[in-house]
Amino acid sequence: MSRVVSRPVRIGPRAGAALVLVTLIGVAAFGWPLLADRQSGLAHSQDAPWLFAALLPLLVAVVVATIADQGMDAKAVAMLGVLAAVGAALRPLGAGTAGLEPMFFLMVLSGRVLGPGFGFVLGSVTMFASALLTGGVGPWMPFQMLALGWFSLGAGLLPGPDRLRGRAELLMLAAYGFVGSFAYGTVMNLQGWVILQGMGQGISFHPGDPVGANLARFLAYCLATSVGWDLGRAVLTVVLTLTLGATVLKALRRATRKAAFDAPVSFDPEAVGGADRHLERGMSGRGR
Repeated sequence: MSRVVSRPVRIGPRAGAALVLVTLIGVAAFGWPLLADRQSGLAHSQDAPWLFAALLPLLVAVVVATIADQGMDAKAVAMLGVLAAVGAALRPLGAGTAGLEPMFFLMVLSGRVLGPGFGFVLGSVTMFASALLTGGVGPWMPFQMLALGWFSLGAGLLPGPDRLRGRAELLMLAAYGFVGSFAYGTVMNLQGWVILQGMGQGISFHPGDPVGANLARFLAYCLATSVGWDLGRAVLTVVLTLTLGATVLKALRRATRKAAFDAPVSFDPEAVGGADRHLERGMSGRGR
C-alpha cells in the first residue's frame, strides 16, 4: 500500500501573478519615502488607507486565483480560517512584551506545510484578525499584514518540502524563524522610521537625501531602537519551533492528508451511465 504524502498547496500561474503584483505594491508602499523629495509631505499615516484598500482585494485575488488553479478548495479555505483564528489568539499571549509574539512560530510551520501562497494569505489574514482582537488597528496595520504575509511566504519557499524531515527540518525552520523575525522587524521599522521626527542627526530620516545616506541612518536607527525587541521575537520563535515544532508539523501534515487538497477530481461516465440504467430498471419495475 503506497504511503500518502502531504504536499503544499501549489501556486499556479494566476496565483503566482497575483502574489507578484501584491509584493510589488508592498515594496513600493514601504520604500517610496526613500525616493521622495522634501516637499512631498510624506507620511505613511496618509498612504495607509490607500494601501489597505488595495491590499484586501489583492488578497482575495490570491485566494480566488489559487482556487481557479485548482490548488485550494473549500477544505483549504476552512483550514485557513482555523489557523488564522489560532494565530490571532496566540498574539495577545505575549502582550507585546520585549517582542514576544508566539504566533510567528505557527506562521513558519504553516507556511512550510501548506506552501508559500497559502502562507502569504494566512499571514496577512492572521495579522488582520489579531489587530481586530487586540485593538491594534491603525496606519501600521496594512504594513504589518504585508510583512507577516512575506514572512509566512518565505517559510513556504524553503527547500525540501517533500523530502526533508526530522531534526534537520526543525533546525532549518528555527534558523529561518530567527532570521525572518529580524527581517520582519526591520521592514516594519522602515514604515515607522520615516514618520518619526526630532531624533538624533545620525538616525533621523532626511527627506530628499541620497538613498545611501538615509539607509545608513536607518541601519543606525534599527541598531539603536529595535534589536532587543526583534531578538525577543527571534528567540521565542526558535524555542517554540524546536520544542513544539515536530508535534505541530505532524498535526498539520495529518490534517492536510485527510483533507486531500491535491486529490484529483475525476468524472467516470461509465459509472454514471451504470447508475442511470439501474435507476431506469427500478422505475420500470415499479411501473409494472
